[in-house]
Amino acid sequence: MALIDTKIEKWITKQFEEERNPRRRELLRNGLGHGTLAFLKTVWYPAIGSFEHLYPEWEVRTLNKSYRYLDLAYMPGGAKGCIEIHGYRSHARDIEAWRFKDLCMKQALLSLDDWLFLPIAYLSIKEEPEICKQLSLSFVGKFVSMPVSVSIGWAEAETLRFARRLLRPFTSAELSSHLQRTDRQTRRTLQKLIDEGALMTNGKQRYRTYQSSDILFNGHERNLENLRGKV
Repeated sequence: MALIDTKIEKWITKQFEEERNPRRRELLRNGLGHGTLAFLKTVWYPAIGSFEHLYPEWEVRTLNKSYRYLDLAYMPGGAKGCIEIHGYRSHARDIEAWRFKDLCMKQALLSLDDWLFLPIAYLSIKEEPEICKQLSLSFVGKFVSMPVSVSIGWAEAETLRFARRLLRPFTSAELSSHLQRTDRQTRRTLQKLIDEGALMTNGKQRYRTYQSSDILFNGHERNLENLRGKV
C-alpha cells in the first residue's frame, strides 16, 4: 500500500472511531467516492500536506431542517468550508432534473448558513491538478491565519495576507482600497515587500500587478508547512 493510501486509511479510521452519529458512521464504513479519493491523493495532500481540520462525509442540518452530506468539510477553528467533487457525464443534459434542482438547493441552503464552497470537477483533478492545488491553497488561505515576520509592520503583514488569499495578481489600487491608505503609502509598502522577496511584480510601471512569491502555481510543494495548527 502506498504511503498516501496508508495516511488516508488512518485518517478515515480515526474519524470513524470518533464519530457517534450512526448515519455518518455508515457513510464512512462504505468508503469515500472515487472522485474524493482522487482529490485527496492528487490535489489536497500534495498541496496542503495534512488532513487536519478536514472531515469527509460531514453531516449538516440545513435551514429547512433536512440533512445534507458534504464530500469534504474543512473547519479550522469553527470555520465552515465545503469541498464538493463533481463527477462527469457524457452530456450535461443527461442529469436528471430532480438531481440538478437538489444540487442547487443544497448549495443555496448551505451558502445561506455561511458555508464557503469550493466545487472541483473530477476532470479538473485528472487534467489540471496544478490548478486544483492552487485553488486548494487559496481556499485554505480564506480560513487560516498565515504567520508573518515580526520585523514588518501591520501594513506589510496585511498586504501579505491579502496577496495570499487571492488567486490572481492584484493592482496597487486594489491594495490601497483594502488597506485604506494613500497610493503613495501603498506603493512604499509594496516596494518593501518586493525588495524582501515576499512579493513578485508583473508588467510595466503603469499597469503593474503584484502577487505573493510563496504561493504560485509552481510553488505548492512547500505544503503550507507554516499553516499547520495556526488558526
